[in-house]
Amino acid sequence: MNEFETAKKKRFIKQVITAVIFPVVVIGGWFYPVLGYFIPICMLAGISIAFWKGRKWCDWYCPRGGFFDTAAKTISPNKEIPAFFKKTSTRVVMLIILMTAMTTQIIRVWPNWQKIGAVFVIMLTVTTTLAVILAIIYHPRVWCCFCPIGSISNWVGKGKKPLKIDSNLCIECRRCHKICPIGVSAYKFKNKEVEKVMDGDCLKCGLCAAVCPKKALKL
Repeated sequence: MNEFETAKKKRFIKQVITAVIFPVVVIGGWFYPVLGYFIPICMLAGISIAFWKGRKWCDWYCPRGGFFDTAAKTISPNKEIPAFFKKTSTRVVMLIILMTAMTTQIIRVWPNWQKIGAVFVIMLTVTTTLAVILAIIYHPRVWCCFCPIGSISNWVGKGKKPLKIDSNLCIECRRCHKICPIGVSAYKFKNKEVEKVMDGDCLKCGLCAAVCPKKALKL
């Protein structure tokens, strides 16, 4: 087993472990609303980690991300993620809509702790339904491109633990882009003044470094 296959297998195993949590919360939450509180914990964890490691949370720590990279990938055509979903305006609009909806609903049911938990479960169910539809049409990780927590992690974590690229070794074979879970193109940063992949969407998964035939990439 080569370096890439080993890295891919290790990541897959980690994602399967966290992915198991996802259906427990999204389905079990309808019967036990207290499970909904797992969602704000994930939100805080994702943003907190971003200050040190960028979007590392979205790699395999995130149960929904792990679920889509493993389960949803089997039903997705894995097409190129449309640029529209990565636009700042799209991210901002989605962030405003979801945060406003969540806040108003929590205020409406306050201080009933069970109903507050139910609000988180409903939000998770609605966004997951949208994510599944986009996965079936385009790519498993489309939702991750404008997920509010992913977007915030992108903004606060940009430049944290960046992927480095050696322009002298890169041959622009584009394997990094093809294997990237969220469609980041490391080769596009070749010949930049600072040879670092500063794309805030980089999940720090290391698959691109492992698949690079010239070892031009390094985390």
